[in-house]
Amino acid sequence: MGQESSTPIDENTPTQTLNARTLEAVASYIKEGRARRIVVMAGAGISTAAGIPDFRSPETGLYANLAKLNLPYPQAVFDISYFRSNPLPFYTLAHELYPGRYNPTISHCFVRLLSDKGLLLKLFTQNIDCLERAAGVPDEKIVEAHGSFACQRCIECHREFPDALMKQAISRREVPRCLHSACNGLVKPDIVFFGEALPENFHRNKMLPSSADLAIIMGTSLTVQPFASLPGFCSESVPRVLLNSERVGGLGSRADDVLLLGDCDEEVRKLASALGWLEELEAIFKNYNPNQSFPAQPDDLQGDALDNEIAKVTKEVDSALRISSQHITDMDGSSILEKPKPPRPEESDDKTSVRGQQTAASQAHHTPQGDGSDCAYKMPNRHEVGGEQSERPNEKSLTPNSVG
Repeated sequence: MGQESSTPIDENTPTQTLNARTLEAVASYIKEGRARRIVVMAGAGISTAAGIPDFRSPETGLYANLAKLNLPYPQAVFDISYFRSNPLPFYTLAHELYPGRYNPTISHCFVRLLSDKGLLLKLFTQNIDCLERAAGVPDEKIVEAHGSFACQRCIECHREFPDALMKQAISRREVPRCLHSACNGLVKPDIVFFGEALPENFHRNKMLPSSADLAIIMGTSLTVQPFASLPGFCSESVPRVLLNSERVGGLGSRADDVLLLGDCDEEVRKLASALGWLEELEAIFKNYNPNQSFPAQPDDLQGDALDNEIAKVTKEVDSALRISSQHITDMDGSSILEKPKPPRPEESDDKTSVRGQQTAASQAHHTPQGDGSDCAYKMPNRHEVGGEQSERPNEKSLTPNSVG
């Protein structure tokens, strides 16, 4: 485990655990109670909907907008050596990223819902924004692989620094220093900078995916190690679900890998709807975003519902036509469609025969068929009614202390 092929699996390869490599199959797997130890792995893509830019998108990422800080290179803002000599650029950036300015997204709320239902084994996150905590995911369920703003300490003596004083310093764009008079060292949030080791909590829990029965990977590029290796620790038969703008890592190379490519929040809504959890998800989201409307039913699900409705109506029309063809009767109780017309007295036998053939042909032409294929009314298909769906923008999912 941990090493795997990046070659997509042949679509004809049968699944081992799921009924199919689809969202519906994943939902059934969860609803049947077969997923009770779910591991979630998340990156910056689940926070972009909150208004937090990712780090490496060419034009909108944070690194692309750090030129005003006169850094020797963009990543220097998270370099521990550079921080020691010039901490001000980091605190200028921290002013924009500090918790309290942004609210949890639908994706964050979905992780909270998994926890509420007792299904979340652990959340591994690359994010430093603390939005998982803000959404109500318990601290003990979170592994912040790259640290976060949740706490801070002196980089020299490692004494913790008060939250209130840290918030005050960041709001003023000031550089806080250790309160211990004999130290006076620089204070830094517990964010992992280049040149620093990952938190012990990550190393202590990194093998947990091997005991999971479902892995959900959301909004991450899976390019930075060792975080990128986490999905590979899942057992071969354990379903892995990717909710992302694009295929990443080795996901899609196993029989039970399901790729739900698109906007993270939208794919989460689809999954929640298939699970029957949409109302619960909306309640949590509205609790943290009271002035923001919950997005409408996902377009794809509306289309599926429309297809189902068309199929239902078609079946009803088909049934009605069958009944009509069987029960249209004459006054004497015999079927009009089956009752031959008596010949007129003045007509010869030949004319009667010809007229009978014409009548039969006419009746055969106008007799409604059971499959509705000869009906004048043609049932619309999904695209004729709803139109095609618009494309969704791709969003890169990146982390502060990574390069991919």
